[in-house]
Amino acid sequence: MSVRVGRPADPAVRVIQLARTYGSGPQAVTALAGVDAEFHRGTFTAVMGPSGSGKSTLLQTAAGLDRPSSGQVWIGGQELSRLSETKLTKLRRSRIGFVFQAFNLIGALTVEENIHLPLRLSGVRPDAAWLRQVVERVGLGDRLHHRPAELSGGQQQRVAIARALAMRPEVIFCDEPTGALDTQTAADVLALLRSVVDDAQQTVIMVTHDPVAASYADRVMVLADGRIVRDMPQPGAEQIAEQLAWLGRRQLVTQES
Repeated sequence: MSVRVGRPADPAVRVIQLARTYGSGPQAVTALAGVDAEFHRGTFTAVMGPSGSGKSTLLQTAAGLDRPSSGQVWIGGQELSRLSETKLTKLRRSRIGFVFQAFNLIGALTVEENIHLPLRLSGVRPDAAWLRQVVERVGLGDRLHHRPAELSGGQQQRVAIARALAMRPEVIFCDEPTGALDTQTAADVLALLRSVVDDAQQTVIMVTHDPVAASYADRVMVLADGRIVRDMPQPGAEQIAEQLAWLGRRQLVTQES
């Protein structure tokens, strides 16, 4: 199934016949089974599916964190499979942002130092005006000299989002970014992600299990057995939950037959 996500322009991310198999022989596990998809600039896509559906593998291979068994991943006009590990690392640092459930902040660094870290690692001179905008957007101007342990979970996730934005990446990949947050804090973080798409024309691809979180996206892509089985433009939380329930019932019937 080929899915075109977003508006008709050059895609920020494109995957072609993407496949990923772990192990070999009778014990081999197919996580992705030939996925075709495009994610266009200035769009917010939620990727959902049951455990083992391939959603996290899709995120990791599309972000260059894992090598596919076959197929292609394009970030803008760059195809990743031909890159050495060194060049792939440079591409991830300069063109991709990451936000994870566990925040992954460095406790010994201040908020400001955590935000600036991708720039330091890449040897890039900070754009002071852009960084001021980023800090203002995440609402942490009065916390720049605090360390992560002095912040709430929601504030730490805001730091992680600011860090992801620091390099002006072409795409931000989020892996369950609200999974460790309470309902209100999660809503604040999702609203922030929505705003960076709407106001800064960033591209966000988010893996989530939560229909409410997915409802913030422009489109929801549902995976099962390593394939795309649903493509829903701007669905509400109720429609998403219904589709996931349908998928759960289908899997149960398959297991019993």
